[in-house]
Amino acid sequence: RILRSMASWIASFRVNARLFGIERGRHVAVLGGLEQSLSLYGALEALHMGADLSVLAGLGGPAQRRGLDGVDVLWASPAQLRLLLARADAPLRVGRVIVGGSKLDGGLRAGLGDVAVTEFYGAAEASFVTMAGPQTPHDSVGAPYEGVEVAVRAGEVWLRSPYMFTRYAGADHGSARRSDGWLCLGDMGRMMGGQLYLQGRAGRMVTVADHNVFPEEIEARLLAMAGVRQAAVLPRRDALRGVHLVAIVQGDAAQEAAILAALRAQMGALKTPKSVIWRSDWPHLPSGKTDLRALQAEVDAWP
Repeated sequence: RILRSMASWIASFRVNARLFGIERGRHVAVLGGLEQSLSLYGALEALHMGADLSVLAGLGGPAQRRGLDGVDVLWASPAQLRLLLARADAPLRVGRVIVGGSKLDGGLRAGLGDVAVTEFYGAAEASFVTMAGPQTPHDSVGAPYEGVEVAVRAGEVWLRSPYMFTRYAGADHGSARRSDGWLCLGDMGRMMGGQLYLQGRAGRMVTVADHNVFPEEIEARLLAMAGVRQAAVLPRRDALRGVHLVAIVQGDAAQEAAILAALRAQMGALKTPKSVIWRSDWPHLPSGKTDLRALQAEVDAWP
């Protein structure tokens, strides 16, 4: 749990009202429940600005699609959008989708068709850090959000803004760190040309044959490939290399050879998983993100 001031959210409400026209007479929808920070934020922003609100959590695919009729702004994570599009046989018809939680892969972006899409990088502890639009370089998560300063120190991404949380409020003290008014969420990256490029989270970085590897980079490549609906890359102990990588994938298993060949061509043998585990379902956390702990246990127990 985290403690936030009302002012820290209201400040960004006003920015988004100007950017996206969230105001009285507009219709906003969220796909997740209000226990998810992304959905909670989108819902409270809509109500504060006087917009109409639809909370579509817990509905079946057809009911969710009907609930999107006439929606001007939809808040969603990539995982929620994948489920929504997988159940539909017609293009999504909303004015704009604001995407947070993880980066939108190319295949999923193509599935959204002509819908206006805005992506942001942020966290419950920091709200918005960067925002990306149509002109943002493909591998970037965007330029700093209005009022946000971003600095990269020894590869770590630090930020300072009026939108940051006050403190952790539960027994779990979380992973974010503070120093002289700056906040670090644990992500690694670089700034180039005013844009932020993320490598991955420091906590997920693994060392393969003495080289540091970020699984998120490989996952992004996998999700952009034909035949892949969900993907996670995880380490497995290896007496020779220390660890090697295993990919867990939901999709078309017949494409395995082509997928691994493409990864080797794009990223080299070191970053290419040595094996693939195919799943027919996918474990999610209540937030909609992949349950990496459950998948890691599966990799560890794999014969």
